[in-house]
Amino acid sequence: MIVLHAGTIAHRFFLWGESDAAVPGGAARARKELPAPHPFAAQGAALLGALAEIVPDLRPERASAGVCTVWIPATRSAPLASTALIAPAPEPDEALALAPWSVPAVQLAGAVLVDLLAATLERQSVAPGIACGRDLGFWSSALRFASALVTRQQMLPALERRDGIWRARWRAVVAGPDAERLDRLARAMPDACRALSEQADHAPVMPAAEVLTAFIDGIVDHLARLEPWGAPAPRPRFESLHDQWLYALGAADGVMEGEEAELAALAAQIEEWQRPIGLTAGAPVKLCFRLEEPAEADAAPRRAAPRPGRRPGSRSRAAPQSWRVRFLLQAANDPSLLIDASEAWRGRSRRLSALGCDGFKLREYLLAALGQAAGLCPRIEASLKRSAPGGYALDTLGAHEFLTEKAGALEQAGFGVMLPAWWTPKGTRLRLSARAAVKSPRMQAAGGMTLEKLLRFDWEIALGEHKLTLAELQRLARLKVPLVRIRGEWVQLSAEEIEAAIALWRKRASGKVRLRELIQMALSAPRAAEGINFDGVRADGWIAQLLSRLEGRASFDELAPPAGFKGSLRPYQVRGYSWLAFLRGWGLGACLADDMGLGKTIQMLSLIEREWESGNRAPVLLVSPTSVTGNWQKEAQRFTPRLPVLVHHGTERSRGPAFAKAAAQHALVVTSYALLVRDIELFRPVAWAAVVLDEAQNIKNPETKQAKAARALAGASRIALTGTPVENNVGELWSIMEFLNPGFLGTQADFKRRFFLPIQLDRDPAAIDALKRLTGPFILRRLKSDKRVIADLPDKLEMKVFCPLTREQASLYAAVVKEAEETIAHADGIQRKGVVLATLTKLKQVCNHPAHFLGDHSPLANRSGKLARLAEMLEEVVAEGDRALVFTQFAEMGTLLQRHLQEIFAREVPFLHGGVAKAARDRMVERFQSDDDAPSIFLLSLKAGGTGLNLTHANHVFHFDRWWNPAVENQATDRAFRIGQTRNVQVHKFLCQGTLEERIDEMIERKKDIAADVVGAGEGWLTELSNAQLRSLFALRADAIQE
Repeated sequence: MIVLHAGTIAHRFFLWGESDAAVPGGAARARKELPAPHPFAAQGAALLGALAEIVPDLRPERASAGVCTVWIPATRSAPLASTALIAPAPEPDEALALAPWSVPAVQLAGAVLVDLLAATLERQSVAPGIACGRDLGFWSSALRFASALVTRQQMLPALERRDGIWRARWRAVVAGPDAERLDRLARAMPDACRALSEQADHAPVMPAAEVLTAFIDGIVDHLARLEPWGAPAPRPRFESLHDQWLYALGAADGVMEGEEAELAALAAQIEEWQRPIGLTAGAPVKLCFRLEEPAEADAAPRRAAPRPGRRPGSRSRAAPQSWRVRFLLQAANDPSLLIDASEAWRGRSRRLSALGCDGFKLREYLLAALGQAAGLCPRIEASLKRSAPGGYALDTLGAHEFLTEKAGALEQAGFGVMLPAWWTPKGTRLRLSARAAVKSPRMQAAGGMTLEKLLRFDWEIALGEHKLTLAELQRLARLKVPLVRIRGEWVQLSAEEIEAAIALWRKRASGKVRLRELIQMALSAPRAAEGINFDGVRADGWIAQLLSRLEGRASFDELAPPAGFKGSLRPYQVRGYSWLAFLRGWGLGACLADDMGLGKTIQMLSLIEREWESGNRAPVLLVSPTSVTGNWQKEAQRFTPRLPVLVHHGTERSRGPAFAKAAAQHALVVTSYALLVRDIELFRPVAWAAVVLDEAQNIKNPETKQAKAARALAGASRIALTGTPVENNVGELWSIMEFLNPGFLGTQADFKRRFFLPIQLDRDPAAIDALKRLTGPFILRRLKSDKRVIADLPDKLEMKVFCPLTREQASLYAAVVKEAEETIAHADGIQRKGVVLATLTKLKQVCNHPAHFLGDHSPLANRSGKLARLAEMLEEVVAEGDRALVFTQFAEMGTLLQRHLQEIFAREVPFLHGGVAKAARDRMVERFQSDDDAPSIFLLSLKAGGTGLNLTHANHVFHFDRWWNPAVENQATDRAFRIGQTRNVQVHKFLCQGTLEERIDEMIERKKDIAADVVGAGEGWLTELSNAQLRSLFALRADAIQE
């Protein structure tokens, strides 16, 4: 395990790390020299290997290995590890002091640095065995901040001398809301970000804000050179130093050549040019511009502006109107305090003292700030020709220009802007808009209309709720005034929008559209209405009802559970099943994204049972991870026993025409993602009633073979089941939606431009809201914390998790059974009992993991169905912010689990077993119960942790292997399910299908009423079975093996 860290030294960025492969004896060695080698430091080769894993196209010249000094807390003999994954924490009473340690480090060039930080953004681990420290995560957040500045072109060119070399540079311009965000970011900087130094005699002391600003300037400079202007031709001859500077701003190194005095003079000129920005950035006040609209009397035109419904022949003309932009000063520490600039020019006012500007040159600031704003707004520049300017007057055209152009530029530059309420997003601004009007054709039922059915619609152009005629639009166009007061409200009339509306009207005042496209139009602006605000779809009849339900303005009908469903659906499950049926009835794709444990499986089975009972005999294809294919079969047998289910799996699976024939005879065909790719030519020709993807996050990368195969399938509807529709970024949502409703979110490039970049880089609220509107109707997500769901849930929900064996496990299992049968046949009495118990233990070890049975410390990944399923489920537990207890009866297996889970989650996983001292055990429990930052997963041996502990912070309990005594398992479960538990507890009991684990579980279930008598003594009762019964118990079924 390597934990990666990062920091800066004199504008250079270094990567270093900790490794659990500690230097032998390093932690105990006394510090005889400074700085001593860090005993847990990852070596240079390991760092470069981890970096190559994260940045696949790593070029050697962009990452150079070296040595740095890191200042971190330490005991007298060893540094404090950042996590227990690397080394245990010291005793609580052991003294700590800041000390220097020598660590191998890799200096990163700009391109590699950006790739590294982008890959680690909001991730605790990036690959098995590679974790991200909090400091590396912080730098990733800082990269996002810097990228947003470049996207908005918040940067200025500069010229600076560093290390004896003059370079043209880009610097970030941080003003307004960005300055507040930068301040919050600096305050959140972990100390480890400033821990690197080239010296061992004193710790680095540079303030966090200074370190962060230098880093952001460096990132902005690098990213700015990646723009189109950043790839100049070979270095030419320059006519002036200014020309060379402009060239160097786009060159890779930015190096400037010339006489020292001339370069220094140019740098001074540039600094002077930028000086007003520095003056205004740290001021105790902010210059604001308030647009004041004309009084009602002033606003009245000589001849009234046209109103909707006015006679086509009437004439209109708007008179010049008196607007005003007023200059104000706003106190930085009290935004509610605003003072007219005229008071600042006079210099004497009681109100001025309230600004807290004692000793501050207020007039110089005001003049400098107005001068800076003048570069953005010529009217402000013109106002400076008067002495003591307090604002300026403007006509309606000027007011419109201020609203649409200048206000945004001024605000982005850090000035305050105050606009009339009707113009703000929360205001009631009237706008010219287009909407699609459609009348519902007659239909008998939803089944009589498909998404491909053509519908006739008409375009309507409206001003607010008032429809306009073509003649009225043409009159508005002739006015050529961008703002008109109509019925007491100001309305923006963009000439471009009016022309777009007229063009839309003339080109296609009416048309035809498919129902699928109409739904898209209702949820987002259609391309046909580009250039004008789109105000949705107006419909009547069943189309209006459909759109209302999709938009959440009306509820869909709740259905009764199908007659063949055995069991009961909770109210929220009825709603989910009914929602699936509603969207399926229209051929729309649906994503059921309920939290783990809320019953996605039985909601889906209910839908399949309903369709089967209604006479739809086309099969449903369900694709899932190999580890849960058996679970689907078991759950179908339990809840929908009348449904014929085909598991397409194993070497004996049907192929060719035999598969098509077999599929047609079943309601549900279950297969794995691996076989979906391998057997795609079998699946593709079948006309599926529906294609269902379980654990649909498996197609989050649209370029994978399984994602492409899923999209290639033909189904009357498509459904995705997942507890984590978005794991790392919103780009994953495009892949799932492209499967569910192809083309609905546009091409991948369109999605990246409209949503991915604005959301990932800027957290753009408008983009987030637009994406929610588009995807919300097709994603149903309920959380266990939802009040309506909590009311429906039982206090404790127990479920069995059936897992397949890998081929390696099956081979070992068969060998153990063969040896046992031969031995048992010739044994009796005590010897026979011993052989039976030993065989039970061996088979359970094989079911757990080959490495558990062999005891050879071999690699763990991809060798155990149980381990794979445990990792998948724990991933969802961690993603949801839940906590879990994982029980195993074997200390050896617990050690293997701890190693594997820590490696894949890059989190500490404590293991409480019989060898843990009481004091350490108490600390583990106290930390899990009381510390908000405690590990999400707590591993316990059944004997040591199954009784006497209070672990109510967990709401999941996993029994990785089974102790065939329900009382013992219940006692372990009760560590979480007891007084003090405030959440519903989910209990997951793991079984390997087709093995003795499944058969023993079936025997206990059959004798549940007398279970205490039958199995009260543990597993001893199994030794009383006859040889024939044991052979049946041990036998390995063909469906136990995963493909």
